[in-house]
Amino acid sequence: MLTVVSRALNSGFIAVAITLLATPASGTQVDPLGSPQWEFMHRTMLDGAPYEFDGRVVVMTPASAEDAMNVPVSFRVEGLGPIERVVVFADLNPIHKVLVFHPHDARVALGFRVKIEQATPIRAAALTADGVWHVGGAWVDAAGGGCTSPGYTRAAGTWYETLGQVRHHRWPGADGGDAVERLRLQVMHPMDTGLAEGIPAFYLERLEVTDVTGKPYASLELFEPVSENPYFTLDINAGGRPLRLSGRDLNGNRVEAELD
Repeated sequence: MLTVVSRALNSGFIAVAITLLATPASGTQVDPLGSPQWEFMHRTMLDGAPYEFDGRVVVMTPASAEDAMNVPVSFRVEGLGPIERVVVFADLNPIHKVLVFHPHDARVALGFRVKIEQATPIRAAALTADGVWHVGGAWVDAAGGGCTSPGYTRAAGTWYETLGQVRHHRWPGADGGDAVERLRLQVMHPMDTGLAEGIPAFYLERLEVTDVTGKPYASLELFEPVSENPYFTLDINAGGRPLRLSGRDLNGNRVEAELD
């Protein structure tokens, strides 16, 4: 059974959450989103492992993308216990995998932006300790071209002026101490897919949030469909302690920033 819920978010776009009722992890299941690519996604993104379509994995997107190069997406996972990692992918993109989120000491929730080439399901698959992937998703309509067009700073020739710069903001938890706080990051990078004529792939590969002792709070593996100058919003259990962001891109350029 498939339930579609629409509601307006503060950002002004209409988000569509697809609630997928859990089904047994064994055997072939009917994709509630009706994607012609689902079985291929199961084999390539989830290595053919056991899965279930699960309403506890909620993906929020605009119903229709105003800008195919900057499509806001968020997911959250609730009621599944510890999650090893979450894989995000777009069935009908020329490059399917978007990112992998490792919630070391963070809520299993993330906001970000992606590039899409055409209307496509965007899915989040959360892996539990029993080796089962729990899959949620939503369709996004788009005119297309998000993956095959050069980014705005690439087209303007200004990308190198801000490469690797980090902007951030932290909102403290309501109760202090070890309360969950919200962290928003932006890392300046062209995030080239390699599909625009004459522009090779050039994108951030990894970002990690740690404290000053090196304790990890969250880490991200990133791929070409993540939008230019990417934003990430996450909830962490840092309790106001000093944090650091570190990472690298495809060419070995480092990202380093203090997140006070």
